[in-house]
Amino acid sequence: MNSFKKLKEKYDNFNKTWWGETISTIVFVVVMVILIRFFIGEVRWIPSGSMNPTLVEGDRIIVERFSRFFSTPKRGDIMVFYPPATKLSRKPLPLLSRLTGILCKDVAYIKRVVGLPGEKIEIKFEKDSSAYVYINDKKYKEDYIKSAYEYPLCPAPEIQKQLMYDDRLMKCGPFKLGNDEFFMMGDNRGNSQDSRYWGVLKKDRFVGRAVFIFWPFKRIKVLHRLKSTI
Repeated sequence: MNSFKKLKEKYDNFNKTWWGETISTIVFVVVMVILIRFFIGEVRWIPSGSMNPTLVEGDRIIVERFSRFFSTPKRGDIMVFYPPATKLSRKPLPLLSRLTGILCKDVAYIKRVVGLPGEKIEIKFEKDSSAYVYINDKKYKEDYIKSAYEYPLCPAPEIQKQLMYDDRLMKCGPFKLGNDEFFMMGDNRGNSQDSRYWGVLKKDRFVGRAVFIFWPFKRIKVLHRLKSTI
């Protein structure tokens, strides 16, 4: 008991000094930032046009993270995630950087959930050169994409098989998703590096769900799961 009192006295005396108070404040701020970013949400900005017209370059968005603790992503959700090519280090400094967002070098993407675990996904072209996603052999109609006429052409099946793991080549499937795998696509189908190139996404790579555009002022809006039908 006496040792605890002595330790408390040393701590109190330490906090009374200007440098002790500064260190305590810094530690408190870092801990709060980590807790907020990990359990509640964070701010992100859009660097590319892969989600155009839903999200455009320069948009600032709020990404909520709390729903991932009690539910899985739904079809139509706009998710921030780390793609398979991003190697996530578990060492203390890179992990702290990822949790706080300070000097974080891990590349994150933002795309829409199109395919869910257990589903079969395939891209097929119509006679008029438009293309559609087929889910379990049923056409998936989306009203949020930029254009159904801007899909890159599908390579021949034999080429897809030969270069299945080459993320520079677009594949049209069919893709069979596992129990914890999702198929992600950008709304700008003609200019999006997504699951057509690098394959399915594991559930543990999700960061959070984009829910709100707060800047620029003229684009403020809530991001809903937009209408889609199979």
